[in-house]
Amino acid sequence: MDRQRAGDEGAGAGESEDVGVDAPEGGPGFWLAWPARVRELLGQILDGTPAAIGVLDTELRYRYVNATLARMNGVPAGEHLGRTISEVVPGVEAREDVLRAVVADGIPRETVSSGHTQADSPLERRYWHGAYHRLERDGRAVGIVGILLEISAARQEQRELERVRARLTLLDEAATRVGTTLDMETTCQELAEFLVAKLADAATVKVLPEHGTSRAPRDGSLRLRRAALAAVPELETVMRPLGRPGEYVDHQPGSSVVRCLESGRPVIDNLMDEQQLGRAAAHTGNVGAYVAAGIHSALIVPLTARGHDVGTVTMVRAGDSPLFDETDAVIAQDLAGRAAINLDNARRYTAEHNAVVQLQRALLAEPGRPHPDIDVAYRYRPAGRGVLVGGDWYETVALDDGRTLLALGDVMGHGLEAAVAMSRYQAMLRVVAAREPAPDRILLELDHLLHTTAADRPATCLIAVADPRRGTCTYASAGHLPPVVFRPDGRATLLPVPPGPPLGTGDSRYVSYTAPCEPGHTLLLYTDGLIERRHEDIDTSLRRLTRVRGCQAPEELLDLVLDQVAPDDPEDDIALVAARRPESNPIRIEDENRRLGFRAWSQQSEQSKLTDQAERAERAEQSSWNGSR
Repeated sequence: MDRQRAGDEGAGAGESEDVGVDAPEGGPGFWLAWPARVRELLGQILDGTPAAIGVLDTELRYRYVNATLARMNGVPAGEHLGRTISEVVPGVEAREDVLRAVVADGIPRETVSSGHTQADSPLERRYWHGAYHRLERDGRAVGIVGILLEISAARQEQRELERVRARLTLLDEAATRVGTTLDMETTCQELAEFLVAKLADAATVKVLPEHGTSRAPRDGSLRLRRAALAAVPELETVMRPLGRPGEYVDHQPGSSVVRCLESGRPVIDNLMDEQQLGRAAAHTGNVGAYVAAGIHSALIVPLTARGHDVGTVTMVRAGDSPLFDETDAVIAQDLAGRAAINLDNARRYTAEHNAVVQLQRALLAEPGRPHPDIDVAYRYRPAGRGVLVGGDWYETVALDDGRTLLALGDVMGHGLEAAVAMSRYQAMLRVVAAREPAPDRILLELDHLLHTTAADRPATCLIAVADPRRGTCTYASAGHLPPVVFRPDGRATLLPVPPGPPLGTGDSRYVSYTAPCEPGHTLLLYTDGLIERRHEDIDTSLRRLTRVRGCQAPEELLDLVLDQVAPDDPEDDIALVAARRPESNPIRIEDENRRLGFRAWSQQSEQSKLTDQAERAERAEQSSWNGSR
């Protein structure tokens, strides 16, 4: 056996096998005193095992190695004998302190050693698990035996699992810190700040301009808009002058950003000189500043969502920070992929939000005109940019008998559907108000119409019918907040209008409430977005409104209420209507009657048109049904 021959060679090198058994125990002479026959049998027993086995004397010098250990160390067996571990494999951290403890106290121990032996290996680092126990003769230590198994593959799998776990933890944290709103600019800044905290010394997020917002450069450059910038304090003073959020940046053909978007893959630029920086940067004007800042590594990752490009993220490292590598690129790509979905959602939401706001403002821009003896003002403020637009609406109708109807409502839900439903409520109100004299009857008719047409969006509504000639105002509420009257001295009072069920529920009952309509008093109707706060009782919210010291002019009152009561970033739309009966109002009755006569004729004509349209639609539907039979 090789091990037996290796032992013989060691003996032939000057250490005689004739040394007696009285040789000092544990020393070289003790081991050479073993008969050759014993060493041969030992070799036959141990050479066949896949475990690496070695015997060391009390001075931690090899006295025996099996074939597996010799192959593992990449050193012939004979070259082990008489030498220490550090002499045979200097690249291995063998934990000799553990081995000496085993020799000293005789307690078996296990340990993990790592490093590189003389054997070739593609691994960055190899790992071994070893179990050691002491060899004794007559109660005295003569050495130790070690049994080793290589665990490099298991360690590599463990490290890979740890990297995956760390990556998932990072992604989970990013999910809570990036994309907290539906505002695109906020999301970009959150992404840049998160990358600086976890992966880079500075980060810039650039997005493709929205269609129609910027002209394409004539020289073939790629134009992006810088949406966000973040940097560590050491680089912040250097990076800020190089660009500000909101600016457009033209990237020369062949630059790193262009190559990143063309390939759809991350681009790593490491240890670039000024010439290379000039080719990789957006333009050559900032190269000197990059060099002066000590920037030595850059990683550019595409922002892609739902099959189309959103923009790019550029990260840089400077000073003593390590170079970007493929692992960084994988992590950054994972983060960018999630962030791109958030950005695309924000962009889509912003487009819909703007469309709904424009639609709602267009629908609310032309409420009906009141009678001249009532001054009316309106306000509409949409919810914050991170909140879907609701269905708040208001309307004014001049009735034939000199009364003026004021209505304000809030369709349940948000978005385009709520805005469309809002316009439906307005149209129905105009028709019903022309034939129903009392507010409670108007609400009852509206509720019946909406219920029978299977309206899927109920709404609250408050109606006030002002009759200046009789000096009264009659109210009815479908689940809406109570109106407020501001007296000439500025003090406010909530009117106890009985609230009925919201419109669209069916089988409802509504009760009218009549109060004086005195000159100089100002009425305020409002939606819940003005006063409601999360985690606050509604009575507390109403008290905040009634503490406002009002003024008589409706326009000024609305400005005052919005300034003192409305939240800075409302979570819901705010609609306001203020109406006031002037203290004196000389009008020409005959002109008013002439105008009312024209309005009555117009309303009758409009109702006639609606009836004709309904009859034509019914005939067309009946004809289509008959034809399908």
